[in-house]
Amino acid sequence: MDKWTAIEPVKLYDKASSTAASVLSRLSGNAPSRAIFIGPLPPELHLLILDYLPLYDLPAIARSSRAFSRLVRDEKLWERKWKALKIEKYALQEVLNELQNEEEHKPPPPRPGHFAVEEESDLATFTVGGDDEFGDFTEAPPTQSTTGTATETFGQFVNTFNNVALDSQSAVPYITAFPSHHTFRSKFVKAHKAFVGLLPKVVTPPELALSHLFPSPAKSLYKGRVLHLLALFLSPAIEPTRIWSAQKDALNSSIRTFNASLVTAFDTSEEKGEDEGMKEAAWASWEVWDGQGEWEMGKTWMEKRDVFFDSDRWDPLRNLTNNTLHLDPMVVFMTNTMESVRKEGSFAIRIFPPSADILLAVTRRVAADVIGEYITPLLSRAREISIPTYLNATPATFKQAWRLVDSIMDVANPPPEAVITRTQAEDVIFRMFEMFMEDYLTEEISSTKKTLDTACDTWDRKVASHTGLYSPNAPHFLKNPAQVKRNVLASFADVLLLPVQVAATGGTAVAKGISKLTPQQRADKNKPEANGYRTPLADKDDPTAFDLTMADIDNPNEHDQDHDTHPHPTPVPAHVVNGSRASLSLVGSGPGSRSGTPVPGPRPSTPLPSSFDRLELLLSLDVALELIHAVRDSLARVQTFQAYPGTYGYRVRDTFDQLFVLLLQAMGDRHICPAFEKAEEQMKTYKADEHEISTSVAPLLQFFELVHLADTIQSMVQVFFDKELSAHIDRTDFMNDVIREKKRFENSLDDAVASGMNAGTEVLMNQVEHIIWSRTGPREYYPPEGPPLELGPTEGCREAIQCLEMHCKLLKGSTSKDVLEVFYQEVGIRLHGIIQKHLKRQIISLEGGFQVIADLNAYYSFIASLRVQQITQDFSNLKMLGHVFIVSDAKDLAQIVRDVTRYGGSFRPEDVYEFIQRRADWKKIEKTVDKTMYNLSFKDDCIIA
Repeated sequence: MDKWTAIEPVKLYDKASSTAASVLSRLSGNAPSRAIFIGPLPPELHLLILDYLPLYDLPAIARSSRAFSRLVRDEKLWERKWKALKIEKYALQEVLNELQNEEEHKPPPPRPGHFAVEEESDLATFTVGGDDEFGDFTEAPPTQSTTGTATETFGQFVNTFNNVALDSQSAVPYITAFPSHHTFRSKFVKAHKAFVGLLPKVVTPPELALSHLFPSPAKSLYKGRVLHLLALFLSPAIEPTRIWSAQKDALNSSIRTFNASLVTAFDTSEEKGEDEGMKEAAWASWEVWDGQGEWEMGKTWMEKRDVFFDSDRWDPLRNLTNNTLHLDPMVVFMTNTMESVRKEGSFAIRIFPPSADILLAVTRRVAADVIGEYITPLLSRAREISIPTYLNATPATFKQAWRLVDSIMDVANPPPEAVITRTQAEDVIFRMFEMFMEDYLTEEISSTKKTLDTACDTWDRKVASHTGLYSPNAPHFLKNPAQVKRNVLASFADVLLLPVQVAATGGTAVAKGISKLTPQQRADKNKPEANGYRTPLADKDDPTAFDLTMADIDNPNEHDQDHDTHPHPTPVPAHVVNGSRASLSLVGSGPGSRSGTPVPGPRPSTPLPSSFDRLELLLSLDVALELIHAVRDSLARVQTFQAYPGTYGYRVRDTFDQLFVLLLQAMGDRHICPAFEKAEEQMKTYKADEHEISTSVAPLLQFFELVHLADTIQSMVQVFFDKELSAHIDRTDFMNDVIREKKRFENSLDDAVASGMNAGTEVLMNQVEHIIWSRTGPREYYPPEGPPLELGPTEGCREAIQCLEMHCKLLKGSTSKDVLEVFYQEVGIRLHGIIQKHLKRQIISLEGGFQVIADLNAYYSFIASLRVQQITQDFSNLKMLGHVFIVSDAKDLAQIVRDVTRYGGSFRPEDVYEFIQRRADWKKIEKTVDKTMYNLSFKDDCIIA
């Protein structure tokens, strides 16, 4: 070969220099974008690792390479180190400035060559600089002390931060260049210099350390802040020296000595009444407290308060004199306690630093150790007396304890530097009372359930024995169902609007009662009830609103004009409204009554007979009110705790739901549904032919009252729900237990009414059929020849229609339009069949045919008044059927029979053929009709083999 070309040596770059080169290339636009790494890791991860390194190891890291040197200078690292000192958090900048000024005015340390031993300069200094690949580090010779421990003690870290030249051209992008001043690094370096000068003084014996740290007289608060700064500096987040842990222990010993002197100074100032001395000692002690355990000075001060040694003066059992709850002694106790809180709280705000929260601390202790200790034996004794006493005492004592909240706010609000939020003040009482809440809420639900079960069981026993059911003062609905229901619900709503007061001084709840709805309470207006209520009954409504007269029984439809304006059920509270006057003697007449208005009188001493005029007595408005009152009392007590936060707040709201669910279950499953089941069973046993013929069907009439009464109870439950519970639940939450149980309650009531209505319809139509058959004479439609007929409905037709009209109009005001229409349709269908059966049993002459048409017209008029299109058309076709009884020509009759369009499809020719067979002249016209209809004669053309 002519010429050899020398191969250039390949320069092996380290990863750091390769990274720097790639960064420079990227900045110059000559290389594609690539990730920046130092070694195998990105710089962000290296910075995260550096955060956990002790401060004394950072110089060694910076000397390892230029890349790490840049990382050590990164502002993110020094920002975290600076924030670890918490200068801004604890407002220590002013003290730090003073320390830095003292450090700047100190004489410079001797040069290293002089070998002078100075504690302040026992530090190695390093300078980091140069442009070579690894950085040039020059190390000044360390000074040696006679003990040889200075360097070990303080490490090698001062001038590492100084004289570092930042080459902007070689700076990597992830490090931002800052001026040497006003950066976190520069601020930390200044603070470090100030603290390092104090560290040798810290490791002296505790009894000398304070005098070394503060040689000149200084205020306690200044000393406390300096010690606080040193404690922050000697922390695991910084670790400034290799022996920082030992220095920290020495500092803690000095702080304990300092704090002990502060406690003594505080007590001395307190004895002299010097607020400034106490305040300075307290604030200095707060500065050096490390946050572990209780603050000693605050604890010592609280333990000496008189309010904690005054408990012997108060006997909580005095609130239960004669086993009756009266909270007058607790009112006095709370008044005295609040005065003590105001006094001690004002002192705490005046003397102690706001961040110490001494006001909250002392009130929490008063609540737990004074008020809580007072309430505990009171509630324990109340529970021993009776559960109702315990249930009334718990919310009552809570309301008394709640008075402390206002006292706390009165003390906390005036000084702007010691403001306490009302939430914090309320939390004091909430926390104190938590120890009573679990037992109370559990007992509230258990007691309410027992009360509801007892009320239902008592009523079931009365129903089984037929005693104690009749209440002569109960409202009656047949006179004017819509108005009576409005009056009942208005009175009930008025009572719900009255607040139920949980006792603050007397331990009882007092409210007005329902004026017309609880006759058993009317005997003694001032007698307290077992549930803590008195019910003075004020009759503001029309005194005759609930009266029922004999005329109303005979004309029950007089007021039905109101029914159309109230399509919703108008419940019938019980009381006996019978179809016959004889059976109304108990409620319609008596001594001293006017126009048959019932008056109070002795209840029957013998059991009521098992009859069909007492179905409405299976339900009781009084029992419903008793159930609602029991739940309302419980809700009123629980509502005392409705503002409770946290876990017990959820428990309180869940208790609201559970109480209303218990009411719905007791009202529906235990009271209403069993009543309808028994009523249905009794109606099914009714046989019309075994009773006197009447236009009123006793079981159905009373069943309608049962429906009215059940609907009134349902309306009362709805009013109670709207006024008492709806504010505590989300009505749109279909998964809520209350919403689901309420829907189930309403559906069960609808099912019970529907099932009863089916049985009632059967009873009604049996009665109608019995009336038609028994009141129609054998020759009603085959009158003897003689004087002309006075055409009009027959007696059986008139009484049947009268019976139907009365019951349909009674139901009209007590159920919804849809249910009413179904009932009307069922009545029409069954009446249609009864009339056909009735006609097929008769012998009808040509003159009697006009009587048939008169009856059919009357039936049609009644059905048309019900305004149900389907059955109206059926009765119109039935009315046309009457014409087959008045056509004298047999051939014309045959043509009418064969005309299938004449009856709108309701009757086939063979159906009409059955009716014409009931004609009195059928034997005479049979052959002609058959021949005309079928073009044959059975006698001539048919042969029986």
